[in-house]
Amino acid sequence: MKTIPFSATIALDDSWDVIVCGGGPAGCAAAAAAAREGARTLLLEATGALGGMGTSGLVPAWTPFGDQEKIIYRGIAQKVFEACKAGMPYVSSVDIDWVPIDPERLKRVYDDLVTGAGASVRFLTNLTHVTRNGNKVTSIVVANKDGLTACAAKVFIDCTGDADLAAWAGADFHKGNAEGKKLMPSTLCFVLSNVNEAAYRNGPNLHASNPESPIYKILESGKYPYIPDAHACSNLIGPGSVGFNAGHLWNVDNTMPESMSEAMILGRKIAEQFRAALAEFFPTAFGNSFLVSTGALMGIRESRRIDGDYVLTLQDYLDRRSFPDEICRNSYFIDVHWAKEDAVSLLSQHASWEKKGFQYEKGESHGIPYRCLVPKGLENVLVAGRSISCEQIVQGSVRVMPVCLAMGESAGIAAAHAAKDHSGRVREVSPDHLRSRLRAEGAYLP
Repeated sequence: MKTIPFSATIALDDSWDVIVCGGGPAGCAAAAAAAREGARTLLLEATGALGGMGTSGLVPAWTPFGDQEKIIYRGIAQKVFEACKAGMPYVSSVDIDWVPIDPERLKRVYDDLVTGAGASVRFLTNLTHVTRNGNKVTSIVVANKDGLTACAAKVFIDCTGDADLAAWAGADFHKGNAEGKKLMPSTLCFVLSNVNEAAYRNGPNLHASNPESPIYKILESGKYPYIPDAHACSNLIGPGSVGFNAGHLWNVDNTMPESMSEAMILGRKIAEQFRAALAEFFPTAFGNSFLVSTGALMGIRESRRIDGDYVLTLQDYLDRRSFPDEICRNSYFIDVHWAKEDAVSLLSQHASWEKKGFQYEKGESHGIPYRCLVPKGLENVLVAGRSISCEQIVQGSVRVMPVCLAMGESAGIAAAHAAKDHSGRVREVSPDHLRSRLRAEGAYLP
């Protein structure tokens, strides 16, 4: 057996102004925006594709892009959304709510967005270590086929979804409720192909809000024990192909490898039982269906949330509050998925759950301040995506892809200007200047 000699020397790559960790929606928008501003930008992604949950995670639809009157996630977010729709002739060009996602097309959209802006991408590259000097992150260590490499930059943007970079740098964070418990459940999304489109379109909606959804008969039958509850969102994502965001996995912690490994195995069992159950209880559409794919990524709704310079609260959400340093608006409802003891198996339970969602009226939204992206105790790090500084209940709203795209663009612009003009100090970026640049790029900041 041959052995590879161990070397204690790690090569240093210090050629970057901005390094973005995580290539989901927030990370792609951040990298593209930073590069567009002239920063030498590197995007690091642990998988082989950009896009996160919309691509590798197989989430089948975008949450609404508007406030029931108009699109409010604009700039890069709107460009990504429209580019994805452009290759889906079965989707109306005017639709903005719950629009299906073609995951393969969306991968290419993100590739073009990031590389077209001038950012460099490193796929199959994992963050392994963070080095800090005082309040400044000096470098990170990544692992890929080159082995271990230290990468230095003036500013780092944490778009890992779990605040890995910020947490490993020593920033304070929260998980779950005030006791650190009750993370929202996860879901492993999947795709069924060879579906009869006409029967699917004209048959009963599978969503739990529909009294005639087959999901209730499936649960009542007791024949499919891996199907945990009535959560059953689905969308036609291509010819004869239906994407599912269905079923819940509880007590999953994305920061614990053993927890994630168990969840992935169970999620695949759930997906296969959904196929079998739908073939029995909705045979006109799914009688000959085939489980073609399960997500390469688990659908994580919640893990770490940083303790930032400002904590977005439920009261801010209820007040539709605006902020002098707000970098985007958000109108998505409070979509907190239930704990295991509150799992829905009856229609009446679902109706009760929906009342807790704090739906906005037409034209209403709230702002997200730049300070929510700035972790306390770190001077050259920004966080964008589901890990921003907010109360747990508000995280149920700000965690979704359209607002993550908007936050990512803001972080990218701010990081580039911090690197160029302020020696990496992100708090010295002028909110007025940041908002001016965002508006110039099409952002909605009334």
